[in-house]
Amino acid sequence: MKAGIIGATGYAGAELARILAGHPEIDGMVLSSVSFEGEQFEGVYPNVLGRISAPLVKADEVIAAADVVFAALPHGVGESYAAACVAKGIPFIDLSADFRFGGDEVTYNAWYGKPYQYPELHHNAVYGLPELNRERIRGLRAAASGAASGGAIIGNPGCYPTGASLGAFPALAQGLALDSAAIIIDSASGVSGGGREPSRSFHYPECADSIAPYKIGSHRHTPEIERNFAAMVAKENRPTRELIFTPHLAPMNRGILSTIYIPLAAEWRSENPMRLHTLYTDFYRDEPFVRVLPADVIAATNRVRQSNYCDISVHLNHRKNTLIVVTAIDNMVKGAAGQAVQNMNILFGFNERAGLEMIPALF
Repeated sequence: MKAGIIGATGYAGAELARILAGHPEIDGMVLSSVSFEGEQFEGVYPNVLGRISAPLVKADEVIAAADVVFAALPHGVGESYAAACVAKGIPFIDLSADFRFGGDEVTYNAWYGKPYQYPELHHNAVYGLPELNRERIRGLRAAASGAASGGAIIGNPGCYPTGASLGAFPALAQGLALDSAAIIIDSASGVSGGGREPSRSFHYPECADSIAPYKIGSHRHTPEIERNFAAMVAKENRPTRELIFTPHLAPMNRGILSTIYIPLAAEWRSENPMRLHTLYTDFYRDEPFVRVLPADVIAATNRVRQSNYCDISVHLNHRKNTLIVVTAIDNMVKGAAGQAVQNMNILFGFNERAGLEMIPALF
C-alpha cells in the first residue's frame, strides 16, 4: 500500500515518514511540502539518507497516487484535501484540530477562529483516540476499502488531550471522582510541540533552563479534553466533570508529562491504594500502547521517547482523598504521528502494533 503525507517536512510530518518507512504494509510514500516543493525529502532531513528517497511534490499529486493520506498541516487548511480524498474514496487522517469536533462547528470556531468550509464532512468524521473510539474507527473500514460514499476521515487527537484523557479515563469510568469537584490537569510539553517554525517563546534563548505555564485558563485543547471526559462518563451514565487545564513549556525537545488531580468520592477514600492501581491495570489490560507502571515507578518522559506508549503511574495524596495520576507520552509519536499510524492500522485491519513496536530510547 502507498501512503501519502501532505505537510511532510514539518516535525509531525517528518515523524510520520520515519515511522511509515518501517511499516510492513507500506511499500512506498508520496510526500508533499509547500515550503520545499521540488526538493528531495532527504535533503531536508539528512537523517533519512538511504531509507527515504522521495521528491516533495504538490498535494494533489499525493492524493492522486496514495491509498491513504495523512495531513500534517496547520489548523484550518485541510478540509479541501479531505474533500478530495472522500471524492476519490481513500481515507484521510488529519493531525490538525479540523476534524476533532465532529459536527460541533460552534466549539471549533470559538477556539480556533475558523468556520467549517465543508460542514457535511465533519458529521461522518471519527475522533481517532483508539482507547475511546476503536470500534468507531473499525466501522470506517468499508470506506477505507474503496466505497466513496461518505469516505473515511479520522481526526487525530491533540497531544495534550491524549495524555490527559488516558490518565483520567479509568477514574471517570468507575465513578471514582467526587461529583462537585473539578479535575485539575498540569501538563508540561517539549518545545517540538511548537512546530518547525515556532514563535519567539519556543526559541532556545527564551526557553532553555526555564519552565513556564502559558495560555492559563484558555488553552484550546481544553474543550477537546472536556469532550473526551464527557464521552467516557456518558458510556457509564455518570455525570460530567469540570476540569482546569494548565499547559507548561519545558526545556526538552520531546515529551509531555501530565499530572492529573482527581478528588475522590467519599466511598473511594477508604480503599487500599493497591485497589486503585489494580483498577487502572484492569482497565488498560488489553491496550497495546498504554502501560500502567508498577506501584513504585513514576511515569517519566524519557522512558517513552520515540515510542507510541503512554505510561501511567497511580498515586494517592497523604490524606487519601485525592487520586494523583501521572502520564507520559512522546508528543511527536503517541501525541501525533504514531497515533495516526495506529489509527491507520485499525482502519485497514492491520496488526495494531504494525510499525509501532519500537522500544523507547532512554537517552
